[in-house]
Formats: sequence, structure tokens, C-alpha cells
Amino acid sequence: MKWIAPHAASARARSLTARMGLVAALVCAPLAQAQDWQPAQPNRGLFSPPSATTSPGGGTLFLSATFGGESQTLVSGVHWRVFQERAENEKHQLVAESRETTPSLSLPDGDYVVHVAYGLASATRRVSISGSNVSERMPLNAGALMVVATLGDTPIQPNRLTLAVYVPERTGSEAKLVAPNAKPGEMIRLPEGNYRIVSTYLDPNVTSTAPGADGTPANATNSVVTAEVRVESGKLTETTVRHRASVVTLKLVHTPGGEALANTSFTVLTPGGDVIREMIGAFPSLVLAEGEYFVIARRDGKTHQATFTVQSNLDREIEVPAK
Repeated sequence: MKWIAPHAASARARSLTARMGLVAALVCAPLAQAQDWQPAQPNRGLFSPPSATTSPGGGTLFLSATFGGESQTLVSGVHWRVFQERAENEKHQLVAESRETTPSLSLPDGDYVVHVAYGLASATRRVSISGSNVSERMPLNAGALMVVATLGDTPIQPNRLTLAVYVPERTGSEAKLVAPNAKPGEMIRLPEGNYRIVSTYLDPNVTSTAPGADGTPANATNSVVTAEVRVESGKLTETTVRHRASVVTLKLVHTPGGEALANTSFTVLTPGGDVIREMIGAFPSLVLAEGEYFVIARRDGKTHQATFTVQSNLDREIEVPAK
């Protein structure tokens, strides 16, 4: 994909975004401080010390997960699956599944594959049950990302925004899309590593927010901000991206302040001639990033044109005189 140069972002702490000329706020805090991510309390009903033996022919598998090498047990957001191990060319059979943080599973003797997922992060381990209880404590190199987008200092409504999260490739400009429909303010659970965020401020009349190959909707305009962040294991990374844009309404008029003429085709371009958007109607609206633009209006076989400037957070009407 081709990365779109950022317009602006806000900053509360230094981060990888500073090297891109962006201003993005990165605040890393232990996940245990976030809501519903408190340190686990002992639960003797689910995770009591296993006894030395059980009845012949089976045992209990006690499971828990931690952040990396830390001793803190995850208390939410985990999904456990246990598969019975089969021959190399055979599919493993799912025999147990749980979303409890520290499940205890009774299993017959045999070999199993335990898989734990925390959002997009996961780990796998092979275990054997042979007439006794088994405890497995599985480390996850994972953290979480929370993105907030603003117009100036005002948060943008979720229905006016799309967020996409990528894993940048080490070579070239291509990247892997890992979270195409992220929501502002939500925790996105991710493996530890570097990520790229693409935030798009949408037109008022956009009804579809499905991102395209580059993470932006097909009918989005040019108000796009990108930022790079690093997610660390056991920490919540908060990032604020700031858009500088406004809603512009186009009108073809005979006189200043006059009635908009219907059945008009508008083309909005950059000063260099790159087409931003083509629209049809009496007074169509669109979001444009701060800057200078050129508009061409066509009606009844005649062409009219005007230049205008967009200032951030200043919605306005642009009148094109029909000469």
C-alpha cells in the first residue's frame, strides 16, 4: 500500500510518531491499571493447587496466562482451546474450550495441544495427562492499543471515522492489515511490536466505512492521518491522532448568496491538479483537509471555476459564480 503523508496529530509523550513529523500521544501504563484489568485474585474454586494424583485414567488441567515473563495473571480477554493431539497428517480434535481466566478442565489420559488467544496475540503448548493433575502457566507477549481521534481538541464521533491498524513490513511500503475496523476508545489486544494507524475523517454523507486496500474507505476524502506506535507487553498504549479539516458545501450560484443551481457536477482538485472528489447535486458536502483547493462546476454544457481555502474546524459554503 502507499502510505498517505500525515496532516497532524496531538502529543502527550514522545513516541515513534515523532520521527514521521506527526504528533501522537503515547501513554504507556500497566494494563492492570485499566478498567477490568485488575490483578487476579486467588480463586480456589478454579485454580487451587492440584493434588498429587487423581483417579486412574485421567486428570485435571489447570490453566493460566501471564504477560511475558511477568507473574501477573491475566484476568480478562483470554480464550482457551484444548485439542487432542493426533497423528502428523490428521486434524487435531477440539475437546475443551473456555473463556474463564484460570479454567480447570477434566481430561482423560492422552496428549493435548493447548492454545490461548488474547485478541490477536496467542500461544500454544503441548501437554500430557497421565493419571495426575497438570498446571500450565503460559506467557503471552501481548499488550493493548487504544486510539482516540480529534478534530482540533474535540473527539470525532465514531460514525464519522474509520481506524485501521497495520503491521509495517521491514522492507518496502507494504504492510499487513490486522485490525480493519477498529473503534476509537476501544482496547485492541495485540502482540508486542510496532504498528501503523490510519485514521480517516469521513464525509457527512458517507454510509459505508469499509476500508479499502490502503485502510481508507473508497468514498473518503483526503483528511487522513497516519501514526506509528509500539505496543509493549503488559502495557496499554494510548494514541491520539488529530485531524485538521472542515466540512465544505459546494454551490453554483448566479449571484452571491443566491439559490444553488440543481443538476451541477463538481470536481474538487488540489492546486497541482490532482482530483480529490467528483460530486453531483445542488449543494453537495465533503470533508477536506486544511489547505487550498480548486473547484470546477459543470452545468448545461458550461464550465465554471473557483479557488478556495479550507481552515481547520471551520465549516463553510463555497460559492462558484455562474458567469
